[in-house]
This record gives sequence, structure tokens and C-alpha cells, in this order.
Amino acid sequence: MKQKLKEYCKTLNINHVGIAPIGPYKDLEKILRDRIEKRYITGMEEKDLKKRVDPKIRMKDAASIIVCLFPYFIENHEEGNIAKYTYGLDYHIIIKEKLEKIGGFLKGQIEGFNYESFVDTGPLVDRYLAYLAGVGYFGINNHIITDEYGSYVCVGYIINNYPFEEDTPLDKTCIQCGKCIKECPGGAILGNFEVDPRKCISFITQKKEELTEEEINILKKNKMVFGCDICQDVCPHNQSIKKTPIKEFHENLICALKEEDVEGLSNKAFKRKYGDRAFCWRGKKVILRNFHILNR
Repeated sequence: MKQKLKEYCKTLNINHVGIAPIGPYKDLEKILRDRIEKRYITGMEEKDLKKRVDPKIRMKDAASIIVCLFPYFIENHEEGNIAKYTYGLDYHIIIKEKLEKIGGFLKGQIEGFNYESFVDTGPLVDRYLAYLAGVGYFGINNHIITDEYGSYVCVGYIINNYPFEEDTPLDKTCIQCGKCIKECPGGAILGNFEVDPRKCISFITQKKEELTEEEINILKKNKMVFGCDICQDVCPHNQSIKKTPIKEFHENLICALKEEDVEGLSNKAFKRKYGDRAFCWRGKKVILRNFHILNR
């Protein structure tokens, strides 16, 4: 059945598929507790730690987790001021549709098959699942890396009640060259596979609360009004990589926003125009704030 799953995924141009164990993940719990103690958190995380490390809290009859990677790199765009993962249609929409197709396929193959699919919005730690499933390895910047597509990948997973044979983590990490540490404007990458997300431009551009003077100064070190790609752009693992085979990421591209275009829209008009984009979720106000900081 696992082979049938992988063959079907290939028809959807999903080439990185693995099976993660059902946990609970004791090693991850230690990591998360350490992060909380050090305050390496943004407030966007699931508050209940148990839900992050025990899939059976979400699904009592869970027997395995299907983990898929979705590469999204299409091009470098010098004028871009939004993160590359937001160039195309919202990856949540694209990936969720494909995960549901996988779920529907397995329902037709396995009697009594039950599942839930997640893209970013689930309680579990997506990148840790990708590591456990052996579909990628950790970079020192905490991104999941693949040899074929670098770290420009999104993670989707399916908690389900079928005992697929588990995969094992890859016995490798990034080359630890230190370029991402040196180039990160906020000094968020600490060099020991730890990251302080509060100093990451990607987080700062999405923070709704009023920015501190330190956050404003960090934001000014880059031109991005939503997200950040610096630690990925300088990474040797992301040089000479393949473009994504997923056609939806090549379509309807927006690689940059203009302040005058955003400012001229009402909140409702902004949502109508950009509601199918990942950068829309924080709304017009946050993006305009970032423009005003960068342009003042």
C-alpha cells in the first residue's frame, strides 16, 4: 500500500513522501520546553504542548502520518519584496487540495480509512514530521532541506488510521557553512540549530502588535514587506536547484507589491483582490505599516 501511495503522489508531482511514526515525540517535547524557557517563541504556536507532540490527541485511532514536501521555487526576482512562497496562489489552497486528493485515493483503496490533512494550521510541528519521515534534513537555520529542491519547500501531512510502514530520519544536516548566520539581519540564527524567531524579519513583517524600536531597525535592513528569504537565498544548498514541478506554483504570479496599490484599496477590496494569496492573511494594515517603515 505504501508503494501505491507513492505512485499516486507522483501523479500529483509530489516526489518527496515519507511516513512519520505516531509518537508521542519525547525528544521534540524536550526541544519545545527548552524553547519556551528561552522565550524562543512568537505567540503564534499552539499553546498546548501535548497537542504538539502527541498526534493521538487529534485523532484517537491514528496509526501513522503521511508527510509530503511541496517545492515552490520558480525564480529569483530582484524586485521582489514578498517572500518567494507567496509569489503564486496561497500554498495552503494548493497543498490542501492535493492532500485531499491523496486522502480520497486511499479511501478507495483501504476499507475504513480515516484521515485529517494539515498545511501549517495543524497542531503538530511540520518540519519535525518531515525530519522523522526522512523526506528532508535540518539546516542550521531550522529549514528542512532536500538535495533536489533545497529548502524552498512547504510541508503537508495526513494523520490517518492505517499503519503504513514508518521511514527513518536521514543521517545528515546542512554543511553548516555559517552564511545564514552571518547574513540574517536580526541575528535570529544562533549557530547551534536554534533560532530566536522574534528577531526574524519574516515574523516581524507579520507581527500585528506595535513594533519595538529594535524590530523597526531590523526591518529596515531589508526591503521585504512580507516574509524574508535571506537565509535561504545565501544557502549553498539552494544553488542550482530544480524548479518546482507543481504547475500551480508557476501560475498567477505576483512577485512584488507597490505601496500606492495597497494604500488605494479598502480593507474589503484588499481581501477581494488578494484573498487567495498567502500574504493576505495579516491584512492590509500590517503590510502598509511595513511600507511606511521602509520608506520613511
